[in-house]
Amino acid sequence: MEAVAWGGSQAAAGGDRLSDIDLYVYAAAAIPLAAREALVAELRSSRADLNLQLWDLGDEWYDADTGLEVDVIYWEPAWIESQLDRVWRQYQASLGYTTCFWHTLDHSQALYDRQGWFANLQRQSKQPYPETLRRAIIAKNHAALRRVIPSYAHQIEKACQRNDLVSLNHRVAALLASYFDVIFALNRVLHPGEKRLIERAQAHCARLPLDMGAQLSAFLQAVCSMDDVLQRTNTLLDNLDDLLRQEGFDPATSLPLG
Repeated sequence: MEAVAWGGSQAAAGGDRLSDIDLYVYAAAAIPLAAREALVAELRSSRADLNLQLWDLGDEWYDADTGLEVDVIYWEPAWIESQLDRVWRQYQASLGYTTCFWHTLDHSQALYDRQGWFANLQRQSKQPYPETLRRAIIAKNHAALRRVIPSYAHQIEKACQRNDLVSLNHRVAALLASYFDVIFALNRVLHPGEKRLIERAQAHCARLPLDMGAQLSAFLQAVCSMDDVLQRTNTLLDNLDDLLRQEGFDPATSLPLG
């Protein structure tokens, strides 16, 4: 095992009563399940689900004394290094959540660091936000919102016409993922993850679309009621386009002006 780090909102002093404890275990080889079962038994849990492989390999349990949920995620050091290299050096954008792993690393606290590997990686995380990455995130995610034929807005329109609620839900979630990726990149702020994004954008981003919170609320309420969804979608994205123009980007190309 190379390192163990405490991350998530609890580590960043931004948690609430529903927040779990996120522990990241960096190990080149899988820790035997029997050893993990023995550890959880020693710590005492009221319920445990171990060896989960739904997303990353992980163990979760509720602490018997406090009721706190503990979430342990196992990552290989080489894997997280490759994920960070994609953004730090290759400037590769994803559709949503591009800088989430960078944010996780940057806001984690080392609990164990066998040879200083984690400390070295965290030092690298303190670098400035690369302008090439910023432009790549905006170009990719803004285009997917409404500009190209298979955009999320177009797919939302078709889902409404078909009264396909499952498809509508799927495309709305994807649109919001890219919408927030644009906002955080525009502000050169690392993407904090999927929780409380309106609150975090308002707290950490100086440049936001006009009435962002109210527009998102109206948009989501329209989705729930299937009332004026397309109008609310376009209003939401119009305001984002206005912000991009103010910041020197051309919404017609998703690229910097000039």
